[in-house]
Amino acid sequence: MADSVGTEIGRKVEEKDMSQMNTSKIPAATGALRIFVYGTLRAGRINYDRFCRGALYIEDAAVWGRLYELPSRIPVLQVPDSGIIAVGTSDPLADVKAQERFNENPAADTPCDETCWRVIQGELMTFPDPRLSLPPIDRLEGFRPGLSCLYRRVLVPVVLDNDMRTAAAWCYVGDECTIQRAVPTGKTCWP
Repeated sequence: MADSVGTEIGRKVEEKDMSQMNTSKIPAATGALRIFVYGTLRAGRINYDRFCRGALYIEDAAVWGRLYELPSRIPVLQVPDSGIIAVGTSDPLADVKAQERFNENPAADTPCDETCWRVIQGELMTFPDPRLSLPPIDRLEGFRPGLSCLYRRVLVPVVLDNDMRTAAAWCYVGDECTIQRAVPTGKTCWP
């Protein structure tokens, strides 16, 4: 793999053209973790270097949802319940297996009513070792399975911008209590 050399769109990229890399082509057996990010974890944002610099691939992607902003000015995403494939656990390897099951049958994608939900832009990041990558991000997002928390980690269908393929990825979303405290942005990308 080449060293990081570019700064295209404010992020480090591999020497290879990112549009040529398709995370949906990574075999399920690799155990790679996919996370859809839409706020402070995106490349070039405040939490990227500390938590996501180890991503193997970063691709532009989108999910169905609604963007909100908390009083602290951090974003929170709401996704349709019908689009949630699974809910995160405290076991990163079990969560990757759930992700891989969806990727074996991408027809499980749930259509969404476009009148209430929007296409929310973000990035699909792929990490090589979920045991190293997922726990720190869960802590940052305050995700605690089975307990009250600011964000829930859920598995959702993600559409890759470069070829419109659907892949399953984990995403941090707000619960009803969090959404009630937030203000709708009316936008499809944060900030």
